[in-house]
Amino acid sequence: MTKYNWGIIGTGWIAHEMADALNKVNGEIYAVADVNEEMLKKFAQEKHIDRTFTNPDEMINDPAIDIIYIATPHTFHYEYIKKALNAGKHVFAEKAITVNAKQFDEVEQLAKEKGLILTEGFTLYHMPIYQKVLEMIKDGKLGQIKMIQVNFGSLKDYDPKNRFFNKDLAGGALLDIGGYATAFARTFLSATPESILTTVKFFETGVDEQSGIILKNSKDEMAVMALSMRAKQPKRGVVSGTKGYVEISNYPRAVEADITYTSDAHGETHEKIIAGDSAKALEYEVADMQRYIEQGHDDGQLALSRDVAHILNSVRTSWGMKFPFEDQD
Repeated sequence: MTKYNWGIIGTGWIAHEMADALNKVNGEIYAVADVNEEMLKKFAQEKHIDRTFTNPDEMINDPAIDIIYIATPHTFHYEYIKKALNAGKHVFAEKAITVNAKQFDEVEQLAKEKGLILTEGFTLYHMPIYQKVLEMIKDGKLGQIKMIQVNFGSLKDYDPKNRFFNKDLAGGALLDIGGYATAFARTFLSATPESILTTVKFFETGVDEQSGIILKNSKDEMAVMALSMRAKQPKRGVVSGTKGYVEISNYPRAVEADITYTSDAHGETHEKIIAGDSAKALEYEVADMQRYIEQGHDDGQLALSRDVAHILNSVRTSWGMKFPFEDQD
């Protein structure tokens, strides 16, 4: 595999994890940028990075860099993605890749015009177990898919000042954890949802604290999602068909799928599929990103992200919830 020059923007916890994955898969990290010089120096020393930038724009414009990895809060993604693409860099951005569908459509089109790879950091797109399950569904072992159920509950401390509850920083459950649930649902829906029903309970700061979301597509496949920021739920997804169902726990970094076949006249039968290693989730992301560049396409990954972005946008619109920095027209 070709070695690429990666540049990291941001030094938070996910950037630490990604840096370890980059060092394992790619062998090194070319540069890192952060406006906080103290955090920047500490990060660079820990991750063995020689080049540091307190101005991310300067790093983006370094002609030696091939790929920009964006690990900042959501609100900064859009501008950095545009700058990186315009500088001729491939981009791997953490979720949510943008805060709304309008931003997504713009950066998707820009990447297409520039002939560059743009990828979103949903680990479940890259975990080996999903290819196994999708192959099983394609082979008809679950029959016709009817229903998908998926939960994600995170118990955040009560702190109205925390970024998770900050409307100015695109806080709330939907963009923080809802993307994962929606990505799971869209992975197993065979067509884009056309009907979306939802209800929400807002936190005192005006962001969504918990919600229920129902999706239905033209094939009458349905997905039911439950999200919460102040109540823990299991990260559990279930895909149900006319011949059985598959349960996937810890689905963002899943390695196991439990299958129950229900069409047997003699009763239920069970099967377990195991694939991958949850500890290598970000290594799979790095390897796939570099493979996308080498092959010149992303295996349809950005198309899934497009649907996720538009679903999340439609949900928020139905709630009447806008972030202060978004267009008011």
